[in-house]
Amino acid sequence: MTAHHDEQPLLSLRELTKRFVGRNGRIVHAVENVSFDVRRGTTVGLVGESGSGKTTVGRAVLRLVEPTSGQAVFDGTDLFALKQRDLRAWRKRLQIVFQDPYSSLNPRLRVDAILGEALDACGYPRGAARKARVDELMTLVGLAPEYSRRFPHEFSGGQRQRIGIARALAVEPDFIVADEPVSALDVSVQAQVLNLLGDLQRKLGLTMLFIAHDLSVVEYLCDEVVVMYLGRVMERGPSRQVYARPRHPYTRALLATAPVPDPTRKRTHVPLAGDIPSPIDPPSGCVFRTRCPMAIEACAGAVPPTEHIGGNHHVACIRHGELA
Repeated sequence: MTAHHDEQPLLSLRELTKRFVGRNGRIVHAVENVSFDVRRGTTVGLVGESGSGKTTVGRAVLRLVEPTSGQAVFDGTDLFALKQRDLRAWRKRLQIVFQDPYSSLNPRLRVDAILGEALDACGYPRGAARKARVDELMTLVGLAPEYSRRFPHEFSGGQRQRIGIARALAVEPDFIVADEPVSALDVSVQAQVLNLLGDLQRKLGLTMLFIAHDLSVVEYLCDEVVVMYLGRVMERGPSRQVYARPRHPYTRALLATAPVPDPTRKRTHVPLAGDIPSPIDPPSGCVFRTRCPMAIEACAGAVPPTEHIGGNHHVACIRHGELA
């Protein structure tokens, strides 16, 4: 995690909402009124179960999916207000590392051509300068430069993800969305890729939005954490503070499912039961109430406001004071 950084947010997300039209014209409430900041030079972890809206948030920030409403102010400019022709100029500054290293690389192209496509997008010159840049990128992600003459199928999953990271870095971005970049990898390889991302973040001064469903991964890499459930933010704050004193029942339940390296250590929280509801028909009031062990009748009445509880720690739960 970053020790020193600018306090000014590089990205301020405000009231992001994304709704899709599903089957039979029914509305899918993918993301509802999501707000948080990503300060320059830091990594923010966006965490929650599958179906919580994490990936939709990341892709909406990059305008890979169009938001229904809200703002994404990046370095003073609202990305959501830009027309497509104006957005192209910002693509160089915001990049993404995809979840699946197997399907995210073109199997018909060699690695030097894959990286070359990214360089073409920003007008990088061809010839010796292009080859030198490809070699530099390969070295940066821990791969031998001569491997750039190979095809994706000649690499392991971890190596492919390193190539995906190199492609994202090719245009020298300021901000990277890492969309569950280690979830498809073996545990031993996950640690290697996480270490690489941490090293690159410090070396290049990157700002990252790191999407994951595993709280232990987020704790290792991220300065701050945003916990999502069914499209809404349940809790957000500095990682150390949230992990040491989680104030939302959902955060506590996620921590109960995280791996515990010490077999003698007992879990202090109760894991979740049941499945996440459908975003087509979310529960009234607090969307977590149907699975919450602390739910009371009042939880169904209204969406709980997000309250500031000290430092940069915020929580959306009417009973959070009982968890202090």
